[in-house]
Amino acid sequence: MPPKNRKVAVMGYRSVGKSSLCIQFVDRQFVDSYDPTIENTFTKKIKVRGQEYGLELVDTAGQDEYSIFPPQYSMDTHGYVLVYSITSEKSFEVVQVLYDKILDMMGKVTVPVVLVGNKTDLHMERVVTAEQGKRLAETWKAVFLETTAKQHEAVSDIFTKVILEMEKADGNISPEKNCVVS
Repeated sequence: MPPKNRKVAVMGYRSVGKSSLCIQFVDRQFVDSYDPTIENTFTKKIKVRGQEYGLELVDTAGQDEYSIFPPQYSMDTHGYVLVYSITSEKSFEVVQVLYDKILDMMGKVTVPVVLVGNKTDLHMERVVTAEQGKRLAETWKAVFLETTAKQHEAVSDIFTKVILEMEKADGNISPEKNCVVS
């Protein structure tokens, strides 16, 4: 079977770790230097449930709540990873605005989204609780994960889960059913 190509936009407020998550996933390394991203695209092949996927990750420039939502992030985009930092209330507010903008652009009720609370290694500075993240994801019918790019914790899970969400949205995986009795 040929690989299925999927495009995923990684979005969030500035300095929440979008690039760090992408680089950690693709190259398995943590980049500590912070250079505000203009926009980067990463590609990686990943196998999920026996199917190979060619993943194109669009690491977007940091957004704020006043950012105009660029139309290119809705065209040909199959799924979204919305990232906030657990140390920033502001970044948590921004992902909520972004989510609404995505729905408006897509003209859909739900879109394949994984909500990510990043920087769990900075738990002493935590201001957004895991419970807040979970509740928000539930209202969106999205998947929620907390991670730290620095310690490579659950980073590849983010991208596996976004693929599963995209497949569910395409009707290739039935929701809530993980086993099939034949």
